[in-house]
Amino acid sequence: MFRKITAFIFIVVLSLSCATPIPQFTAADLPIVDGKIYHLSITAEHLASNIIIIGDPDRAPFLADHCLQQEGRKEVFHRGLRTITGTTTTGMPLSIITTGMGTASAEIVLNEIVILNEIDLATRTRRAKPLHNTMNIIRLGTSGALQSATELGTLIITEYAVGMDNTGLFYTTDNADENVLRLEKLCKEKIDAAFNKNSRFYQQIYPYASAASPEVVQALEQAAQEEHVKAIRGITVSNAGFFANQGRDVSRLHLSIPDIDQVLSTVSINNLKVENMEMEASFVCHFLGALGYRVGTMCPVVCNRMLNTFYDHYESKVLEGLKVVLKAFEKLNNKH
Repeated sequence: MFRKITAFIFIVVLSLSCATPIPQFTAADLPIVDGKIYHLSITAEHLASNIIIIGDPDRAPFLADHCLQQEGRKEVFHRGLRTITGTTTTGMPLSIITTGMGTASAEIVLNEIVILNEIDLATRTRRAKPLHNTMNIIRLGTSGALQSATELGTLIITEYAVGMDNTGLFYTTDNADENVLRLEKLCKEKIDAAFNKNSRFYQQIYPYASAASPEVVQALEQAAQEEHVKAIRGITVSNAGFFANQGRDVSRLHLSIPDIDQVLSTVSINNLKVENMEMEASFVCHFLGALGYRVGTMCPVVCNRMLNTFYDHYESKVLEGLKVVLKAFEKLNNKH
């Protein structure tokens, strides 16, 4: 009898444990409105496995008109963030999604992309397997060159990124290779030496580094060669802002790190130079790379910080970048 009771209790406990629901994400941690993710206001069905992320919401329809078929195209514009999903003329599913300007805004959008792929909004539980097992996500933006020899319009393919923002510091990762750690050390030494000693934030800025996915870098480089577009690999610096953060001394306040653009232009590792500055690549590579997504960044140069030149009509170079990104996606998809 004792054995029968023990066996019965074991079965009941086992049944109860199996019936225990997976812990759910709370409404405060994961806001959902009308079944849609809070900021982008889209559902998982609006998410393609190939994604171009951009800063400017007006650039989304500009790019979409040059690569997406009109039939079946879906567009959502919410809180200044535009998402356009459709099929390219070659039949490839593609989403073009705005991140806004800066890593702080990108942190919101990239999290929501990952949430849509990995979490069921209806139950607020993590999917047994993601919606897309493999996702290719490439940032196509604009940037400023930090090497005087770089011609305006050149496409810079990010191999490593350095974050001069603090957004990435809130995410601990364990995928930093030797070059990432060297970059962090080199950049910290450079900016500490250049710091305004009268600043109350003296030596309190801590750069972090990350790497683009090697297969994405290779696909972009090969695609650029095939499209006969001038492109170079390098290190990209991402800044939290556009003016003082990038060395533009136009306000009446003193800069904490004067000429930060010139300071960081001298950093190099493994024959790779710091080629450009922009505002999102660091977190894009840091966050998505650590999660295992195939990620990369490519930005045409629209100004040269060393020569103080600016390219007024750079749209054609963005379209060149679009051709390269689309071809890179095709190469990556063929690696499935």
